[in-house]
Amino acid sequence: MSATLAAVDERLDRLVTLDIGGRGVEHLYDAARQRLGQPLVGAAADTLLAVPDGATVFMTTGSVSRAWVSPDVGENDGPAGAAIVARALAVAKRVHCIVLAEHTLMPGMRAIFTSAGLTVLPLEQARIASQDGSLAVVSLLPFTTSDDDAPAMSNRLLDEFKPALLFSTERVGRAKDGIYYSMRAIDYGMGRARIDVLFDEAIRRGIPTVAVGDGGNEIGMGAITEAVSAHVKFGATIAATTPADVLVPAACSNWGCSAIAAAIAARCKDGRLLNTPELERHLLMRGVEVGLINSVHNIVDPNVDGMGLDTHLALVEMLRAIVKPVIG
Repeated sequence: MSATLAAVDERLDRLVTLDIGGRGVEHLYDAARQRLGQPLVGAAADTLLAVPDGATVFMTTGSVSRAWVSPDVGENDGPAGAAIVARALAVAKRVHCIVLAEHTLMPGMRAIFTSAGLTVLPLEQARIASQDGSLAVVSLLPFTTSDDDAPAMSNRLLDEFKPALLFSTERVGRAKDGIYYSMRAIDYGMGRARIDVLFDEAIRRGIPTVAVGDGGNEIGMGAITEAVSAHVKFGATIAATTPADVLVPAACSNWGCSAIAAAIAARCKDGRLLNTPELERHLLMRGVEVGLINSVHNIVDPNVDGMGLDTHLALVEMLRAIVKPVIG
């Protein structure tokens, strides 16, 4: 890696871990960085770019945030960022991302991924398009909410699709007591797809995993459980147990995803792979149209994790500015 690219990776890491929300993410970053021994955003980009051209990648995001009210209510942190990463992979390497989530969230997922420029197709049609490069595609696949059915479904999907990698962002995982907790240490596992079981099985099989999170209760945070317990409010209770090969803690999960796309763009020297303020605005406003909530303030708006829309647009512009000298 060139010295210039290494410096870019360091700046991307520092930017997306500015702990504006005061969640303790800087401590989580320090633990994950010490574990891996290199900039985390760059490591995630390298791991994603290492998959073969035309490969299948399992991706998950989305949170059924108020399942005790309705399983149709999802939050706006996660889907937009996942769509940015899926778009970068599809354009750079013809990757076919299969997005796993609850069936109740699929209409919103379709809207967000389409708004990112991806064509949502059934599995077989998407395979054809990814192989010949004629479309940037994703597929949507509901995953079971049953503890009993999750292991068998995980094995079946891994056997059938043989994914080259699994990617998660802002996806809650089980704590040590088997409960899926909110940041407030409330059990909100009802109606939640048991996708962390799929990750556990993938890890057992040696399939690479990359995860992004901002609170300590997400898939991937099992890699730094002690730091979550020590530095996050309710951390000892909510810390997820599922690890990831590369974990990117960020102040907002969407930020981590946009930074990973920026690192991919820097490595490919391709500005098409970047998120932009214009696209970020479009995605977050599309989230409003389909009813995704700002889960901190409990309302439908384009602000994410309690931070205003303008903050997110500025963050994306800063990411673009960091990698622009490398891309040219």
